[in-house]
Amino acid sequence: MKKMNLKRKNLGFTLIELLVVVAIIGILASVVLASLNTARSKGADAAVKANLANIRPQAEIFYDDADPQAYTGVCDDDTIAAAGAAAATAGGGTFVCNDTATAWAASAEVKSTNVIDATSATDYWCVDSTGQSKIEDDALGAATVCA
Repeated sequence: MKKMNLKRKNLGFTLIELLVVVAIIGILASVVLASLNTARSKGADAAVKANLANIRPQAEIFYDDADPQAYTGVCDDDTIAAAGAAAATAGGGTFVCNDTATAWAASAEVKSTNVIDATSATDYWCVDSTGQSKIEDDALGAATVCA
């Protein structure tokens, strides 16, 4: 009598094995994508902060060149306006700049929200002539000093 060869040759993967691999890849991809969104927000916030930080030395140059020395018109300076526009673009929001003869302040929206207060929908990065650079819950409004 002839023996039958009942051994099955494994030439590929079973459907279950393929489904498990696809599920694992899907879970890993969702974790990576969630982390990427956080990194993008932080990168945009860093761009806002850098652009607003560049305003401070430009404002001091404006002040030194003015006769008599004053900050009046500093927000209308082309370099400051360009830095503000770049900050607004990076943050995806608005840029506000206010000046008087003795002080100035500028702020722009950042992508990260609820940094200080969990109920705030939008946060702002603010810089001013007193040297402050900080995150705020409220828009600058007409102030010339960060709150």
